[in-house]
Amino acid sequence: MPKVCTYTVVPKIPARIERLRDIAANLWWCWDHEAIELFFRIDHDLWERTSQNPVSTLGEATQTRLEELTRDEGYLTQLDRVAQRLDAYLKNGPWKERNPNAPEGFNVAYLSAEFGLHESVSIYSGGLGLLAGDHLKSASDLGLPLVGVGMLYREGYHRQYLNADGWQQERYPHNDVYKMPVSLVRASDGKPLLVEVEYPERVVRTRVWKCNVGRVPLYLLDTDFDGNDPDDREITARLYGGDRDMRIRQEILLGVGAVKALHSMGVFPTVYHMNEGHAAFMTLQRIKEIIQQDGLTFEQAVDSVKAASVFTTHTPVSAGNDMFSPEMIEHYFRKYCEDIGISMQQLLALGRQDPNDTREPFCMTVLALKVSAAANGVSKLHGETARSMWSRTWKDVPEDEIPITSITNGVHPRFWVSRDLAGLYDRYLGPAWISNPADPAVWSRIDDVPDAELWRTHERRRERLVNFARRRLIAQLSKRGASHAEIAAAGEVLDPEAIIIGFARRFATYKRANLFLTDPERFIHLLKNDGRPVQMIIAGKSHPQDNQGKELIRNIIHFIRRYDVRNQIVFLEDYDINVARYMVQGVDCWLNTPRRPMEASGTSGMKAAANGVLNISISDGWWCEAELLGENGWTIGHGETYANPDEQDLVESQMLYELLEREVVPAFYERGRDGLPREWIKHMKCAIRTICPYFNTHRMVQEYADRFYVPCTKRRNDLRDKKRARSLALTNWKRKVLDSWGKVHFLEVESGPTEGLLYGSDLAVKADLQLDKLKDTDVTVEIYYGDVDPYNRITSGRHAEMKCTAKLDGGVFRFEGAVVCDKTGQQGFTVRAIPTHPDLHDKYEMALIAWA
Repeated sequence: MPKVCTYTVVPKIPARIERLRDIAANLWWCWDHEAIELFFRIDHDLWERTSQNPVSTLGEATQTRLEELTRDEGYLTQLDRVAQRLDAYLKNGPWKERNPNAPEGFNVAYLSAEFGLHESVSIYSGGLGLLAGDHLKSASDLGLPLVGVGMLYREGYHRQYLNADGWQQERYPHNDVYKMPVSLVRASDGKPLLVEVEYPERVVRTRVWKCNVGRVPLYLLDTDFDGNDPDDREITARLYGGDRDMRIRQEILLGVGAVKALHSMGVFPTVYHMNEGHAAFMTLQRIKEIIQQDGLTFEQAVDSVKAASVFTTHTPVSAGNDMFSPEMIEHYFRKYCEDIGISMQQLLALGRQDPNDTREPFCMTVLALKVSAAANGVSKLHGETARSMWSRTWKDVPEDEIPITSITNGVHPRFWVSRDLAGLYDRYLGPAWISNPADPAVWSRIDDVPDAELWRTHERRRERLVNFARRRLIAQLSKRGASHAEIAAAGEVLDPEAIIIGFARRFATYKRANLFLTDPERFIHLLKNDGRPVQMIIAGKSHPQDNQGKELIRNIIHFIRRYDVRNQIVFLEDYDINVARYMVQGVDCWLNTPRRPMEASGTSGMKAAANGVLNISISDGWWCEAELLGENGWTIGHGETYANPDEQDLVESQMLYELLEREVVPAFYERGRDGLPREWIKHMKCAIRTICPYFNTHRMVQEYADRFYVPCTKRRNDLRDKKRARSLALTNWKRKVLDSWGKVHFLEVESGPTEGLLYGSDLAVKADLQLDKLKDTDVTVEIYYGDVDPYNRITSGRHAEMKCTAKLDGGVFRFEGAVVCDKTGQQGFTVRAIPTHPDLHDKYEMALIAWA
């Protein structure tokens, strides 16, 4: 083949509208409705054809049209207004004003395998990426000093289409980086910055692209260029593509490459936040750098890195947590161990719940948990599930005390709320719904909105959704080669005045996308009820290798055809952010049917609620915290668990039908003399008032800052002060504890009389503890007490601290305390010892506990 030289052409934008280039280059525009309108007004059809991509729109707009805009006074006024607003936004961040106690130099690195920022930046697959995208947007609005790091995938996640039989097919169009709002990061010599990441076969080089998300820079790693071996260029080809070997190569790039790239750019975060375990190799790179640069031991380096690391787990399904065989870890990290002078077993121990089990694979979630000062699930229920899933990492620690907390997810309201409703919020709620969406007082003003105005606004969105669904369905059928009659009929599907239920999510089996099909006849009766018909719009992708998920999609398509419900149910192919926006803004109800407790959080229902859409959901994930007994939506069941999944499906499908028949459908169709569904509107207002103040990413990001980022930074700074004196002392103390802990045990436990204790009295407890070479100040000794089950196990235990009252011979110490008898009935108690030190992040940081 001939050698091809590449060159880049940029649009020639007239000077008077040059600011369009600045606005297009910052994704701030995608949550500012007036900025969006600027590009929409250039060429509506072009805007839609480019997936609402302003960079592509500017590049493909005709020079004639651009010149016309320079003579449109209305357009120029709008452009100036938007440009001034962007300039003011970038200049003034509210972080320091709202957080005066944040330490100097505070900076967070947020690492994620995917970021769902906008449909024109196709480097996301689903909920994890959308959460990451909203995290950056709210961090930007809050002015939080944060940088994001991810990967720039050449093909992103797959684009979905269905064949004639309804079976999912995938295609992988290339992302043209020169038509995306990204720019190459360049070194001081003006050449592209190149970061080297070492693999067993060779060194792989990565470029770094910068994407501006408001005030937040997002750096994206990219190996797809001529300087790399063809195999290595594939590392950033596809999100979640390839085999296990490709997965570990991607995660090495994300973790190791992120640290090296940030340091190459002079960015030294005080806290690193891993959004899921994909980025956990980041901790290993930081350990290596500290050992080589500061001369610390492996244990000292681990403690140093741990102090400045935060981890969020999103996956309550075991298969969703990346695990690699010991042989694979040895292949990729043999030289790493040699470089820092540790054994392979020491490294493998960091990724195993039981470090002594040589058969246990290396788990990225366990690595992240063990080398993080703070860890959380993404809803209260998920926090409980995560503590159960990873309990072996803290052997013998009561499950409810395992140090995995929860910070419930949220969404970025301004990005997801429709422009129509945003205008209504502006008028009645005021600008604070944008600047301070976590304030309940702001959302309480929704009651001031006239019912008619809220309902008409929602009806307009439903009409737009129906028109969008029809256009989309026509395009799908045309590509599939459908008949002219079928294509023509697609233009009449859905009644814009009838209730529409939305169901859109990843088609994993645990999400039970076919639950509503359990009783076809009963469901068809709902769909084809002459006076009160029910309609559904469904969307979602299955992972390319998940044939069970693909089968769920095909079953829905076959159901639509078999029972001739094409007018009542529409499946929209290639679910993306654009489809999601139309759906959450335009449906009446949002259906969520996961198998409890397998939905970690779920955020699509939050987006729907911000638009006044009512949720119909299993009591799982976020909905457990949001539900108000039929006031702001409806709950399927009461949070029951079932031993038999088939029985669960049958029972909960019947509950769903009951809800639809007796509560949901009547509330929608029962109208007053003025034609308004007053009861439904009451539910809408309640949903907005109760859900929006809490389930937003402004609250979520501020909670991360208050509970994790700022405390971790302060502790990290304290430990690093005076040449890491406190950090080194802590590591040495831990070594002393580990050397002695095998000999720590209780010799004797005594108590006062245990029968017939009066309510309000005290039960005195005394325990003698052998501490070997440790001192009484090295441990916390507690009475652990509570109800006992039939197997004499304490449930829902509480603890009371004991005091050291005497030092006996041979390293034995006596501790005494008391239990307050504040509960009647049979109770039980035992005693326990836990290592304690003022510089530990939490009491179970060492995962050690000794029971009597």
